Amino acid sequence: MRILGLDPSISSTGWGIIDVEGNRLSYVADGFIPTSNKLPLSERLHIIHNELQKVIEEYKPDEASIEVTFLNANPETSLKLSMARGVVFLMPSLYNIPLYEYEPNKVKKALTGVGRADKTQVETMVKILLPGAKPKNNDSSDALAIAITHANLRNSIISKIA
Repeated sequence: MRILGLDPSISSTGWGIIDVEGNRLSYVADGFIPTSNKLPLSERLHIIHNELQKVIEEYKPDEASIEVTFLNANPETSLKLSMARGVVFLMPSLYNIPLYEYEPNKVKKALTGVGRADKTQVETMVKILLPGAKPKNNDSSDALAIAITHANLRNSIISKIA
């Protein structure tokens, strides 16, 4: 089973790929898709689409997982994030890949045992659980964490969203 973890953002969408064999998790790849705030929003969304398409076509995941996003205090920021999230939601479905969603505190708890763990604790656990993983940035580390969470919880829940 190959799992794609996704951490959507308009400025830097993270992605991470892991393989699962029984209880064993293996690191495959990770990265992030940066976009410049100097570009029009439509171009930024197009970049996210094209780069995720390349990731999906290269790594051929069986399932995908994403984190629930909470609204920002700034409505404009929330709207832009929602648009990026829409593109990220769309991509797995274009390839008939089921997409599952997890709340941030569930991801943190699944990795660290604490629902309010900070990013450093999460990244440390990603590196422990996926030997050889050296996440490119916080976004790709979060994406790997989401993939790990899905690998560990996929049989006990199924909050399929797409």
